[in-house]
Amino acid sequence: MSQNNIPYKTYLEESEMPKQWYNVRADMKNKPAPLLNPATLEPMKFEELRPVFCDELIKQEMDDTTPYFDIPQEILDFYKMYRPSPLVRAYFLEKYLDTPAKIYYKFEGNNTSGSHKLNSAIAQAYYAKKQGLKGVTTETGAGQWGTALSMACSYFDLDCEVYMVKCSYEQKPFRREVMRTYGASVTPSPSEKTEVGRKILAEFPGTTGSLGCAISEAVEAATSKEGYRYVLGSVLNQVLLHQSVIGLETKTALDKIGEKADIIIGCAGGGSNLGGLISTFMGEKLRGEADYRIVAVEPASCPSLTRGKFAYDFCDTGKVCPLAKMYTLGNGFIPSANHAGGLRYHGMSSVVSQLYEDKLMEAVSVEQTEVFEAAVKFARVEGILPAPESSHAIKVAINEALKCKETGEEKTIVFGLTGTGYFDMVAYQKYNDGEMSDYIPTEEELEKGFATMPVIDK
Repeated sequence: MSQNNIPYKTYLEESEMPKQWYNVRADMKNKPAPLLNPATLEPMKFEELRPVFCDELIKQEMDDTTPYFDIPQEILDFYKMYRPSPLVRAYFLEKYLDTPAKIYYKFEGNNTSGSHKLNSAIAQAYYAKKQGLKGVTTETGAGQWGTALSMACSYFDLDCEVYMVKCSYEQKPFRREVMRTYGASVTPSPSEKTEVGRKILAEFPGTTGSLGCAISEAVEAATSKEGYRYVLGSVLNQVLLHQSVIGLETKTALDKIGEKADIIIGCAGGGSNLGGLISTFMGEKLRGEADYRIVAVEPASCPSLTRGKFAYDFCDTGKVCPLAKMYTLGNGFIPSANHAGGLRYHGMSSVVSQLYEDKLMEAVSVEQTEVFEAAVKFARVEGILPAPESSHAIKVAINEALKCKETGEEKTIVFGLTGTGYFDMVAYQKYNDGEMSDYIPTEEELEKGFATMPVIDK
């Protein structure tokens, strides 16, 4: 126990676990723009989305007025296997940095999938099973989402087909094998299995792939099979809704120990972890009940918020998905083979994008080697090997704590530790051997990505 009697870990009782998901869109004055049908450029209707998504998930996706959704009992029962997750005071990191700041992290890696992704995977699998489907298809970057979905599908006896970004498929063979152990089939993307995969390979021979490519393949696979639907691990409104359990638990734990966050930091790829962590705090901010400084952290190699455009774009490289208004680098942008595979997406959640556009939050980008430097520091003093994605938040949390050291301010910093990095040892090996490099796309490369965006007057 510390001198101020705040425990190292704050655990909630099972009875304190959220019984409802929180929909931040209900409190947003400027709602996220609707998905558009690429053929008509009109807002997507329920019936138009049915061939791709589960019915109940479509309802959640399109509802921007209902503030809370009850969590079904079967999902709550599954959550109890690993939730509530702990809020940890990073005392050792504070001491190492010699900072007056208080640093907390919400640890989402205490399940076999190793990340927060299971929160939405079990919900989406539940609704697929409830609808009587045979199986689902999906994409995965670093593999956390594919792992989580394979676990959830195994629990509900559903078939699971995963298209894994090719560079991650090669860099993370053990993550791939966990998916297969849970019964999923795993295909490196882009592949020869789908029409869109073959088209992408022909246009970009030797490509290492991207989440946009894998999404295209997974959607095609789902819509070409009877009894299958596509599920997504990030970006969509429904995913941020399910992930709101992270922020709800974080707020309850802080209240329990009498703390208020000043700065809330999350890594940002598609927006699932960040959106889930900040949702309830953003709700308070939107309602004028409290104020927080909220920071999204993205890789400099895939800077959708900090260097992208806020416009309608395809959610996938193959242009088979609806159009979403978001911060984007262009659907044709293929990121470098960054080791934070879960952040290699060309666009950002429409919810997060709108909040950023409305200047309700900040965004920064950081380079790969400095991210791993922060990850190694954290591992050595806090005893957890963090995922590369989470380490982006760690880097900025350290930066903010050092600013407090300079100014003497005693701010409370909260960040999301989205998962563990035990399947990312190739990346750590590259860093330890001094072979890791940084890559920042040039303006010319970004312009090539922007050139692939549709021209829409909306």
